[in-house]
Amino acid sequence: MTLDDLDTVRVGVYMRRSTDDEHQPYSIEAQDERLKSYVEPQPGWHVAMRFSDDASGATTERDDLQRALAAARAGLIDVLLVYRVDRFSRNLRDMVTLLDELDQCGVVFRSATEPFDTSTPMGRMLVQMLGMFAQFERDTIIDRVINGMERKAAKGLWKGGRRPFGYTVAHDTHRLVPHTDESPIVRLIFRLYTYDRLGSKVVARVLNERGHRTTTGGTWSAYQILRVLSNRVYIGELSFREITVNDCHTPLIDTETFEEAQRLLAERGEDHAHRRANGSDYQLTGLMRCPKCGKAMIGTRATGKNKVYRYYTCFTRSRYDTTKCDGHRINADAVEQAVLGALASFYRDHHALIADAVAEAQRQHRAGHDTQQAELASVETKITETNGKIDRYLTAFENGTLDEELVGQRLAELRATSKQLHARREELASALDAEPTVPEAATLAKIADHITRVIDRGSDQTRKALIETLIAEVKITSPSTVIPRYRILQPSTDHDTAAATNKALTSDNAPARASKEGVRAMTNLVGQVGLEPTT
Repeated sequence: MTLDDLDTVRVGVYMRRSTDDEHQPYSIEAQDERLKSYVEPQPGWHVAMRFSDDASGATTERDDLQRALAAARAGLIDVLLVYRVDRFSRNLRDMVTLLDELDQCGVVFRSATEPFDTSTPMGRMLVQMLGMFAQFERDTIIDRVINGMERKAAKGLWKGGRRPFGYTVAHDTHRLVPHTDESPIVRLIFRLYTYDRLGSKVVARVLNERGHRTTTGGTWSAYQILRVLSNRVYIGELSFREITVNDCHTPLIDTETFEEAQRLLAERGEDHAHRRANGSDYQLTGLMRCPKCGKAMIGTRATGKNKVYRYYTCFTRSRYDTTKCDGHRINADAVEQAVLGALASFYRDHHALIADAVAEAQRQHRAGHDTQQAELASVETKITETNGKIDRYLTAFENGTLDEELVGQRLAELRATSKQLHARREELASALDAEPTVPEAATLAKIADHITRVIDRGSDQTRKALIETLIAEVKITSPSTVIPRYRILQPSTDHDTAAATNKALTSDNAPARASKEGVRAMTNLVGQVGLEPTT
C-alpha cells in the first residue's frame, strides 16, 4: 500500500535544534512553521503528532526521536516528516538503521526541502546520499574544532572547556591568569601536603572546615585534592594530545614543590595513576559490595613503617572520604584466607547442603522451562528476520540500488547480530537440556582436595581463578562476618572427571555448567579491623 491509497495520511513531524543553538538558523519554531506549510497543500495530509529535540544529531539517544520511532512501531503515523535530512541524523550508519526501522513499520520518510520519497528505491538512495553529506559535514566540523584546539595548545593558549581551579581565562589573550581568590587555595593545598605532611583526606577536611569551596561551589574531596596535586598546569605547563608546552602562563607552584608532591604521592601510594592496587593481588575483587552505599569494594594499600597493609575499601570511601561513606575497610589477607577455608570446608563437609541447593535449582529450572522455550522461539524468529534483511540488502546491491560500501557496512552489522542470535540460541538449547544434577560424593571430595592444594601451593592468580569459578559473591554482613555464595560444579561428561575438574578450577573462566543457585555459609574473620590489622 502506498500513500496514494490512503484517504487520510497521518503525519508525524520531527524537529531538532542542534546543541550549538547560537549559530543555528533552524529553530524549532521556524521548522514547525515550514513543516506546517508543507503539509497543508498535500491532499488528505494532517499533522497527527509532533516531536522535537534539543540535542546533537550525532546520536540516536534523543527522547523525542525515540518517541517518534515508538509511534511508528505502534502504527500511529504514516509519514515521518523533517525539515532537512540532517535534522533527522548526521551519522550515515544511524540514518540507514533508522530508515530500515521505519520501512519495517510501513512508515514513509519525507523531507520538506529535499525531493525524495523513501517508498521508492531511488528515494532511498537519495536520502542515504544526503545522510552521507550530513555526516561528512559533522566530521569536518569535528576536525576543525580539534585542529583549532591543537593550534591553541601549541601557542600555549587555553584550549577551552572548564578552567582549572586557581586560574581564570583572559578573554583577549586566551591565556590562563591566576584567580585572585582561588590561587592562594592551590598554594595552601601544596603546602599542607608537602610541608605539613597531611594526607589528601585531611587536606580536604581542612579546606572544608575553613569554608573553602571548589569551582562549582561544592565541598572538597580527597579525589579532588589528588587531581590538583598531580596537575602540571600549576607549574605553567599545558598539554593536549601529543603537544606539551612549558611556560604558558604564570605558575602557582614552583617546580621543586611540585616534584616533592609527586614523590610523596608515589611514596604514600596515592599517585593518581597507580592509586588502585593491581587487581591480580586481590582475590575477591568484583565479588564484594559495600553494605553502606552498595559500591564495589576495591583493593587498596596502606604503607606502614615496616610493611604494606592490604585492604578491601569501599570505592566511595577510597575516592572521597568517610564523610561520604563510613563503611569499614576489611583486612584483605584475613578475608581471603577465611573465604578460601570456607570454600574447602563447603565442598568437603556440606554435601547435604549441596544436595538441597541442587534440588532447589532443579525446581527453578523446571519452573523456568516455559520462559526459556518462549525466548528460544523469539530468537528463532529474529534469526529468520535477520536472514531476510541480509537477503534484501544483497538483492538491492545486485539490482544496483545500493553501493558496495554501504551494503558492506550494513551486512557486517547484520551478520554480527546473526552471530549473537545463534550463540544465544545455542545457550538456550543447552540450558533446556541441562537440568542440574547432584555431583557424586567422590567428585566433591576430589574438588575439595584440589581446592586445598591450590590454597597451599597455588599462586595469587590461581587462587583468584579458583574463587571466580566457585564463588558467585561475598556478602559483607558486619565488619567481622561475610557470607560467600557458592557455585556448584556440575558433573563433567568427560570420562576423566578429575582432569575436567582440574581444568575448570585452573581456568580463567567459570565453567559453563556451574549452577546459578548459590549456598550461603557463615564465615568469621579475625575481628573488627581498624587502621592497622590486628595480630
